Amino acid sequence: MTHKPTKQLKKIAAITMARNDEFFLSRWIKYYGDAIGTENLYIYLDGTDQKIPKNAGDAHITKLPHHDMARATGDKYRIGLMNDLARELLKTYDIVIGCDCDEFLIVDPNTGKSLAEYLSETKIKNTLSGLGLDVGQNMKHEKTLDARAPLLPQREYALLSTRYTKPVVKNAPLDWGSGFHSISGHNFHIDKNLYLLHFGAVDMQMLEHKAASRGADWLNHLRRRGNGTINATSNLPAHDEKWLRIARTIQTYARPIYALDKPGMFGLKRVVKIPSRFKQSNI
Repeated sequence: MTHKPTKQLKKIAAITMARNDEFFLSRWIKYYGDAIGTENLYIYLDGTDQKIPKNAGDAHITKLPHHDMARATGDKYRIGLMNDLARELLKTYDIVIGCDCDEFLIVDPNTGKSLAEYLSETKIKNTLSGLGLDVGQNMKHEKTLDARAPLLPQREYALLSTRYTKPVVKNAPLDWGSGFHSISGHNFHIDKNLYLLHFGAVDMQMLEHKAASRGADWLNHLRRRGNGTINATSNLPAHDEKWLRIARTIQTYARPIYALDKPGMFGLKRVVKIPSRFKQSNI
């Protein structure tokens, strides 16, 4: 009996930059390390005082001095570092994934492919985006997060978010805009089987702790106004996964007038029930 030869996997790196976020960074290392090998992870820590996660293994970690900056200035500084790193890595890697440490690019388990296999077999025209899913706690039905357990089995809902439909995959030395939200001077391509899951609003108690560390005003504001994603996942009706296809179609063609290099949704707010098979991603 003859077997089909396994296709050669492309060489893939993943990069991120983090500060005071060991909770998500350790999960980012676990997820992308399992997907492409810990030795292919490149991490900048913003501050020489930052702790290296215990599961860092062979990841390449660089501590940089922390500089207090205004938000917009800081965003430009950080993405400049990421662009420089990606440009250097693309001299020896075929593909670079760049994202924040609370963002996880998954491939639909229905493909039967791992993330590395899927990216290796997919034709990439400079960049590739997954459909953005902003995972939020439903305050009416979901408990406070168990930090020791995987995240996705504890959360059922996500807001379809143009903000997180990011061109996080690239195979050419093009520049990301701040926060990996765009590629300067280029359109983006939303793949039908890729999703970018953002977990920044996965737990209200976690958000309250972060707000409290920034001062009483921040905490009071959060308690008064709530969090946009959590408000949506708690109060809007949840649609089935046909809205994943609808949102992908809309975002492929719609552009906000003020940001023609980013996807739009005509102002539509839709919450979806996360397909149960996505839990196979082990986030």
